[in-house]
Amino acid sequence: MNRLFPAAALLLLAACSGSDDQPGGLTADEAKQLDEAAAMLDANAVDLNALDDNATDPEG
Repeated sequence: MNRLFPAAALLLLAACSGSDDQPGGLTADEAKQLDEAAAMLDANAVDLNALDDNATDPEG
């Protein structure tokens, strides 16, 4: 019995191995959607150096 337990434990542990899918992996469609969203954010970004003083000074 004592000799069988480690072998059984190893077999059970091997049965718990993960699948080929990586957690957090993206599909090609999801990657494309993320790229498009990043491009939209970049297009809407404002360069802080391009702002004039009146836009940042509420009393000006």
